[in-house]
Amino acid sequence: MSLAVLYSRALAGTEAPLVTVEVHLGSGLPSFTIVGLPEAEVKESKDRVRAALLNCRFDFPARRITVNLAPADLPKESGRFDLPIALGILAASKQIPSGKLADYELAGELALTGELRPIRGALAMTYSASRSGRAFILPTENAAEAALVEEAEVYPAATVLEVCSHFGGHEPLKRYLEKPRTLAPCYDDVQEVKGQAHAKRALEIAAAGNHSVLMVGPPGTGKSMLAARFPGILPAMTEEQALESAAIQSLASSGFRVENWKKRPYRAPHHTASAVALVGGGGNPRPGEISLALHGVLFLDELPEFDRKVLEVLREPLESGRITVSRAARQADFPAQFQLIAAMNPCPCGYLGHFSGKCRCTPDQVVRYRGKISGPLLDRIDIQIEVPAVPEEELTRQASGEPSAAIRSRVESAYRQQLARQGKPNAQLTTQEIDRICIPDAQGMELLKQAINRLSLSARAYHRILKVARSIADLTHAPQIVAAHIAEAVQYRRFFDRSGA
Repeated sequence: MSLAVLYSRALAGTEAPLVTVEVHLGSGLPSFTIVGLPEAEVKESKDRVRAALLNCRFDFPARRITVNLAPADLPKESGRFDLPIALGILAASKQIPSGKLADYELAGELALTGELRPIRGALAMTYSASRSGRAFILPTENAAEAALVEEAEVYPAATVLEVCSHFGGHEPLKRYLEKPRTLAPCYDDVQEVKGQAHAKRALEIAAAGNHSVLMVGPPGTGKSMLAARFPGILPAMTEEQALESAAIQSLASSGFRVENWKKRPYRAPHHTASAVALVGGGGNPRPGEISLALHGVLFLDELPEFDRKVLEVLREPLESGRITVSRAARQADFPAQFQLIAAMNPCPCGYLGHFSGKCRCTPDQVVRYRGKISGPLLDRIDIQIEVPAVPEEELTRQASGEPSAAIRSRVESAYRQQLARQGKPNAQLTTQEIDRICIPDAQGMELLKQAINRLSLSARAYHRILKVARSIADLTHAPQIVAAHIAEAVQYRRFFDRSGA
């Protein structure tokens, strides 16, 4: 009886759980069994592993082979377990020494020729493996991505023969020490959007304090252009933020591209997206759009066209910054610290308030249309602004607004001030922190009391106005919130009140 134990990683979130691969060779008729809740891709590894080992001139044991993937209650999917299973069989049959296997974690899909093919989620697995103190062996094509985790020991290999030679002491694998070739993040410039000074000011405040925004206006007024350029005025990502964001993106079907390192993610799902696509899920839960937008922007265009049940799932993540996906057999916790930017038309035809006067929607139709967005969800959106049609004379002139670089400079200055004061952006302040940090002067408090009475503001709206006012004050480095800051913050929540919706 021979037994070999190796380590690999399954995927769930940035904290990829450890999987122990145990290979047992027993007596009896030759067979090959994989246990431990393997899905179809893992079950098929039996044929890939057998063909790869035979093509590499190894002896495939004519014995009863049992592969156990522990823990047994964790679903195992994809071909990343091919390499540890193959090495386990070779170690259990004494074809390679097993003394050093415990110092490494392994992942890789095998071709029938024994070559290692790239895998999904390499960055997330490396991120977790680096904290375990073990080195990580993976396919060569994943090396640059994995090397973004600076403290990780990454050993790329092209074939299973190279890995076996490493453990046999014949030709050790070389640690990947190259610095990944990354590019400076490049975004479209907000200066290209003509007019809309009010909307640009609101987005600057949102960027400074990490606030959510809803833009309402007729078609063609620049809402989508503004949203697409919003990442360009956000503060630069820190190393930790970039690593967390990249690790989550590496779990997606499209994977993570090294050239996008430190570039704020921008996700814009279509309004036909399901709740599972938005927040994550599935039999073996995977992150959804709100997690793939980690430390970046989630843009929801044509907001009322989304199914109402889909929109309601955003309420909890907007408050907590996390999403827990629960299924009968599995529960997964994903990060969801995204910045929501949404856009919608003012009415079903889209032209209410347009200077052309061509809207023919009745008040009831307008109310029903806007009623597709629930009050609780609106209450969680900090800034709600109107983006009107651009006048002809302004549209035909050359764009002359501020470039993104100038706005980003002010935003970063305000953001640094917030980090120095409370260690996080204003949008994430708790109730106790608001009472301590967002105290307006006497005139500002009186103005806020009048707004509460006249607009029937909820407790949540009250706190969000104070947080937005604090961001406005930070942009001018004002030590205290004054009446002017409160007045500007209040007007960013008055669109639906003025429109009667």
